[in-house]
Amino acid sequence: MIPARYAATRFPAKLMQQLGDKTVIRHTYDATVATGLFDEVVVVTDSDIIFTEITAAGGKAIMSQYEHESGSDRIAEAAASMDVDIIINVQGDTPFVKREPLQQLLQQFEDPSVQVASMMQVLTNPDEITDPNFVKVAVDINMNSLFFSRSVIPYPRDKAWPTTYYEHIGVYAFRKEALLRFTQWPVSPLEAAEKIECLRYLENGIPLRMIVVDYMGVEIDTPEDLERAEKLL
Repeated sequence: MIPARYAATRFPAKLMQQLGDKTVIRHTYDATVATGLFDEVVVVTDSDIIFTEITAAGGKAIMSQYEHESGSDRIAEAAASMDVDIIINVQGDTPFVKREPLQQLLQQFEDPSVQVASMMQVLTNPDEITDPNFVKVAVDINMNSLFFSRSVIPYPRDKAWPTTYYEHIGVYAFRKEALLRFTQWPVSPLEAAEKIECLRYLENGIPLRMIVVDYMGVEIDTPEDLERAEKLL
């Protein structure tokens, strides 16, 4: 499921921006379908424009009935009436979706203790490590998330100690019941402060199982990201 909100604080209408010969949301939808991993791929949107963009090209889209604070809330509304076990939330602004990382994400659910899983990639550019637009994640020795932040985590107090920084990639997988529980909890304090929705899981005692993936391309959050994506395309 691909949540697709038309308005965006930092980059309004970013999903309808042209990237090569398609819009950003079409790239994301087509790339997700092309993985061949899913019984169904659905865009869930609040926008007639995005709905038409997907359905006119033969894709499947659902209009949200309510206002939502997060992409997870948006897809949970649509998923509530569906007979599904595992749902992957592919953010609409991730046009370079690949099969192998999504397959690896699905494999995490062979462990019955995993309720939610997500992706991260190694950050090496110092400017990106300190950039609040790049959400960082710290994990424990079992690859379960400890914290997500727009700040630098971990903070390199000991400059001599080799530190690996991970950027959170906005692709999630959930067991359906975990996703529906998420929507029943109020927005949590850390989530509200950082504007990072997965902190709601941590604040309610559910860690995310993280996997390290190779470079997943560019998430389109700013006009500069779109320029980077055009070069990558």
